[in-house]
Amino acid sequence: MDLTKLRCVIPCCLLALLLASCHGTVDPSGQAFKLAVIPQGSTHEFWKSIHAGAVKATQDLKANGIDVTIIWKAPLREDDREQQIQVVEGFLTQGVHGIVLAPFDRRALVRPVEEARRAGIPTVVIDSGIDSEDIVSFLASNNHRGGELAAEHMAKLLGGQGKVLLLRYQEGVASTEARERGFTEKIKTYPQIELISSNQYAGATRDTAKAAAENLLNRYGDQIQGIFTPNESSTSGTLLALEDLGRAGKIRFIGFDTSAAFVTAMHEKKLHGIIVQNPFRMGELGVKTMIDHLIGRPVEKQIDTGVQLISPENVNEPASQELLHPPINRYLS
Repeated sequence: MDLTKLRCVIPCCLLALLLASCHGTVDPSGQAFKLAVIPQGSTHEFWKSIHAGAVKATQDLKANGIDVTIIWKAPLREDDREQQIQVVEGFLTQGVHGIVLAPFDRRALVRPVEEARRAGIPTVVIDSGIDSEDIVSFLASNNHRGGELAAEHMAKLLGGQGKVLLLRYQEGVASTEARERGFTEKIKTYPQIELISSNQYAGATRDTAKAAAENLLNRYGDQIQGIFTPNESSTSGTLLALEDLGRAGKIRFIGFDTSAAFVTAMHEKKLHGIIVQNPFRMGELGVKTMIDHLIGRPVEKQIDTGVQLISPENVNEPASQELLHPPINRYLS
């Protein structure tokens, strides 16, 4: 190559390098990424939907030439914060490029997430928040709005007057605490609706929720006109309690999240509405957001994955059916 051509080529190469460094992007072709996806549990339909969405993301990325493997690992019990901490810590030495985490406790998971960041492993948080800025992005439903939707629907069902109770989930879970706060704040704007109990907790399982609901139903008896529960297990346990006590359908009941049993209960008028998220989309976007970050693309600090009310009146509409029946078997079979 003569000197004239060389003088032209060198500045062009330098310009190309400068532009690449300004954008900070990395060509992902030929690279293999390994991500840890850590939910709060694995038995609820909600977590299965997140898992399926994460698997879909890997397939979509592979179709675009990006090789991504996810390692799905959940605590054995959904209320075991210590085990979830151990799961996160265990991945710090397993060569993962990033972590997608649904933290059980917004405070307890701060230390392991910050340890991961110091080890060069970024974290995307999904579903429930964490008290740390050391994360790439937070993807979740607007849980406070979900609680407000439940209160608005309850007021409509009761004609603006009556006595209701809230059976909380567990302390320390940011997502359900936001739903509970949204419900209590909104229900208090209806002067003729009285919140007669809001300080009892369902616990992590359907069985503990059933026992807690039975205690409340027996304590308040015929005073109760409405109940709100803020997640799948509390809704499932309360539904069983209402059925066992012969009060299903007699009390206006609104739950959160979805399952086949809830759809059946709505058709039978035992459940009068559920606030539904999009966990499939949450899992899919969680993985894709992490990969965007790893290859240098800009990502939003917070992403709203949506929340809406499904009731017996709109349960058969296409938009509702899509949320009620995510393609879990297609991706997890």
